[in-house]
Amino acid sequence: MTYPSKIDLHIHTKVSDGTDLPAEIIAHVSKSGIGLFSVTDHDAVKACRVILSLLAESDPAFITGVELSCRDEQGKYHILGYGYDPDAESIRKLVDKGHRIRIGKVSARLDRLKSEFGISFPQDELDALFALDNPGKPHIANMMVSHGFAQSKEQAIREFINRIRLKNEFISPEEAIRSIRDSGGIAILAHPSYGDGDQLILGEEMDERLRLLMDLGLQGVEAFYSGFTPRLCREMLSFAERYALYVTAGSDYHGENKMVMLGDTGLGDSGEWPEGLRRFLKDARIHGQHEI
Repeated sequence: MTYPSKIDLHIHTKVSDGTDLPAEIIAHVSKSGIGLFSVTDHDAVKACRVILSLLAESDPAFITGVELSCRDEQGKYHILGYGYDPDAESIRKLVDKGHRIRIGKVSARLDRLKSEFGISFPQDELDALFALDNPGKPHIANMMVSHGFAQSKEQAIREFINRIRLKNEFISPEEAIRSIRDSGGIAILAHPSYGDGDQLILGEEMDERLRLLMDLGLQGVEAFYSGFTPRLCREMLSFAERYALYVTAGSDYHGENKMVMLGDTGLGDSGEWPEGLRRFLKDARIHGQHEI
């Protein structure tokens, strides 16, 4: 099997909270020298359908992806799904549920911003917000900045949006993993050491989390990630080896919404990749560049 010299399996488009259109991602990935990529929008598969319809023979190889926001009694998780059939009923039903939950959260956050902080927006901007495929915290934060309620998106989220506690319906990790696998995909834990973005999970706590998720069918971990230190990467590779898990590598690129470059995964281009990553590339359903 011939491996690409550079991969990026964690990319967001404008369908969720990125700033690039799906068609633009193909061009940007190619220009960055990436030979294999995946788009992993939050709770959405639309971009993957678009990319599959646009891929040319000369374009980089592609794996369908999604990032599902999950929660249970133990905490919050982001579960990545790869190589699924985007037309499978199980994945379609789950992303529809995720979209409905997301819209409910946006409505609740806007109501609470108005009642608790006196922050409101013109109706035409609200209509445009709800017309987006998957609106979320970054979109509300950008609106706050544009109206002078915060100096930066980060401040808006930290000092206002994240102070609003919501009791909402959620997708369980069991639902996410089952849906991904029933759709022919592979279920991977995103940026494991960081949980859902606000945590640092290490050692025995990580071991327990992984074993709980493996009991639900989790198949791998994102051991290479743009925000990981070498120590975090080594720890995740150790867990992957211990439990024979798949390994993936992703940047978490969001275009202009995040200071992360395409291909910035920490993997390097030496080709000396861990066995878990090689197994993943062998077993995942890849579109295009059939020599991979």
